[in-house]
Amino acid sequence: MTENRPTRRDIMKPVQLLGFAFAAALFAGIITLVSMGFFQELTGDQRSHVIVVSLVVAGIAFIATLVIIALLMLAVDPAQVTKNVEHGVLLPEDESEPPAS
Repeated sequence: MTENRPTRRDIMKPVQLLGFAFAAALFAGIITLVSMGFFQELTGDQRSHVIVVSLVVAGIAFIATLVIIALLMLAVDPAQVTKNVEHGVLLPEDESEPPAS
């Protein structure tokens, strides 16, 4: 019998990761718009400056979120996903061994 082990692609789910990164970028962009006073009385030049800054912040948030999630996903071993953990993650494997302090 073959075991149904998830592949790295199953774990990463690219569409969901892109969606999460897009949501983080949208949140950062809206927060930037609000904090720079886009919805208050501004001149045309000020509004365009606020939009450019907001788009830059959103782009940075999008890229940073993708890079951080990709690096975190590299740390996950696909074979360990289905393994049950029966003890504390930070505790040693052997119970007779005292924890290092």
